[in-house]
Amino acid sequence: MSKSILVTGGTKGIGRAIIERFAKEGFDIFTCARNEKDLVSLKTHLEENHPGINVLALVADLSKKEEVLRFSEAVKAIGIPDVLINNTGIFLPGALHSEPEGNFEYIMHTNLFSAYYLSRAFIKEMISRKSGHIFSMGSIAGLTAYPNGGSYAVSKWAMLGMTKCLREELKSHQIKVTSILPGATYTESWAGAGLPEERFVRVADVAESVWGAYNLSPQTVVEEVIIRPQLGDI
Repeated sequence: MSKSILVTGGTKGIGRAIIERFAKEGFDIFTCARNEKDLVSLKTHLEENHPGINVLALVADLSKKEEVLRFSEAVKAIGIPDVLINNTGIFLPGALHSEPEGNFEYIMHTNLFSAYYLSRAFIKEMISRKSGHIFSMGSIAGLTAYPNGGSYAVSKWAMLGMTKCLREELKSHQIKVTSILPGATYTESWAGAGLPEERFVRVADVAESVWGAYNLSPQTVVEEVIIRPQLGDI
């Protein structure tokens, strides 16, 4: 039976790179995003380049609990993923004391609550199966406060804390839990920054780190992976 991976926010950036890496190894793919056109393009690309895999790509806005649950039920109707990557995230700059009203709630629901609800949707079955690997896509913003980080940084600190809690809760059930904490990674959001692409972490390197952490022996887990540009933070 083929193994499967669920990656939220899988049409771009780190999420897409992770999907490409695992599809190369024959994993079936579950993913979601808000843009239907991007999902159709990704599904077509994967099926053309990896004809042996199955791909479920659904429209979902994971800032909304009901859509997280709807997406999880659609996945569960097919199967329980072997790997879960909580990758959905949004960055809105601003200071906590002056950012626009509503930024905090929107960012927390998108970056943190989505991961909470989605993980809970599959953990019971993973415990029964005695296997699974949950990854959370955090950030160095969850390790170091910086100006103009605002609610985004708060959400990533909270994501790291939640991931640590899950690690303690699930380790006796043979379920691995890993935090991935990238620094500035070259995605569309950095395209207009005026800095050379070589200054950033490559999305493929983040994906390779996830693949490497997944492939360790059953008695070993990577709890945290910190990935920074070679020349330091941007």
